[in-house]
Amino acid sequence: MTAPPPLNGIRVVELAGLAPGPFAGLLLADYGASVLRIDRPSSVSADQLTRHKTSITLDLREAKSREILLRILTATDVLIDPFRPGVLERLGLSPTDVLLKHNPRLIVARMTGFRRDGKYKDMAGHDINYIAVSGVLSMLGRAGDKPYAPGNILGDFAGGGAICFMGIILALIARTSTGRGQVVEANMVDGSAYLATFPRLATKNPSWSEPRGENLLDSGCPYYDTYETKDSGKYFAVGALEPQFYAALLRGLQLDPKSLPAREDRDQWPTLRDIFTRRFKEKTRAEWEAVFDGTDACATPVLEQGELESAGYEQRPAVHLSRTPGHPIKADEGGWTGGGLEAGKGGVETLRSWMGWEPNVDFQVRDDGALVSVDGRAKL
Repeated sequence: MTAPPPLNGIRVVELAGLAPGPFAGLLLADYGASVLRIDRPSSVSADQLTRHKTSITLDLREAKSREILLRILTATDVLIDPFRPGVLERLGLSPTDVLLKHNPRLIVARMTGFRRDGKYKDMAGHDINYIAVSGVLSMLGRAGDKPYAPGNILGDFAGGGAICFMGIILALIARTSTGRGQVVEANMVDGSAYLATFPRLATKNPSWSEPRGENLLDSGCPYYDTYETKDSGKYFAVGALEPQFYAALLRGLQLDPKSLPAREDRDQWPTLRDIFTRRFKEKTRAEWEAVFDGTDACATPVLEQGELESAGYEQRPAVHLSRTPGHPIKADEGGWTGGGLEAGKGGVETLRSWMGWEPNVDFQVRDDGALVSVDGRAKL
């Protein structure tokens, strides 16, 4: 019998945002934290990263609504702030001057795109901008082509939300010995740059010293690339870097290594790529799967999301803990469908659980759904 998830009992207030902030909250919720999202009055959120979360609405521009937040934060472990620099301060909710004095054990996780210093700090941006100024975007793309942004995975989610989650966990660990919370500052520039430590250092050696798209791991190498198969629009991925894996690849492709250019000769890479391209076009993806399944050729199909969903592929938490696993991810609860959280849904029950509050006794609800304190006060 397994124990509760590792973050069971941790209370998180997530100020509503999009992408990185909600993703950090999702990671916390998937591993057992109770996450309460704070929505704006009359807002309709497009956020789908809402599994296991609840919501209330607060008007943080209004004193009686801010009072509700401050009271909630006395019983909270983590506050996720997704706003641009200075927003909390302008609301009278400065982490250092107000929030940590209000609750010294609170962890305030602040997620921004750009760094909080430097010439970009006051500018708007998106994932593509953050990975651009971190130097990472310049490394992504095919030879002779412009830099290619891989959706918003690298900045928003890997370098943003996941790094913020790591910072929160580190702060929770530190609190066990210090007894005090702290401000966690994460940004997508530093997060994506940190993720790119290996390729950045590799630019100083032959594996990544050539221009974009001409290196071992950035699509320059013919045995680390994708190839279209006979069924147009379907692809196979090849990553046969080591000699023994490359030998297995050639066996599967039925190519005689003696008839091929030396794989170490970069000048011959275009020739080798052309040979692989023609050979992969001779069979369908399914036929190549039959050839390579169970081998060490490092050759696999490029599966599409729709295929995986139709096949009943099970989405799972990012890390499995043998004694304290996270919540399972159900297909209709954000695995393949679902997601989304209406403002105010489930939040009253969360306040009852966290604070012992009851509507019209400890708080009131305005016509626009925002909670306000009763006579300027809310019970601790």
